[in-house]
Amino acid sequence: MEKLQKMISEKSVVIFSKNSCCMSHTIKTLFLDIGVNPTIYELDEINRGKEIEHALAQLGCSPTVPVVFIGGQLVGGANQVMSLHLNRSLIPMLKRAGALWL
Repeated sequence: MEKLQKMISEKSVVIFSKNSCCMSHTIKTLFLDIGVNPTIYELDEINRGKEIEHALAQLGCSPTVPVVFIGGQLVGGANQVMSLHLNRSLIPMLKRAGALWL
């Protein structure tokens, strides 16, 4: 859990993903298209990915990918991110976290 907290706090936007997950691909594409350069951790490729996935589950993330943190705060998975985007709350949140300058 300590390693997870360090990973989350180091960058303004952090995405935990798996290459095999189509929703992860969708969320990564959304952030890149908006102009954000998120830090992306591919849990199926990195050392201790299963351990990090378990820590995400302990935080209440279900499913465990994709999971997005903005400004060190848990935003949630694909449904939460897309809801924020559709109600026009995502971009202001990214600006407040220093991840986007428009």
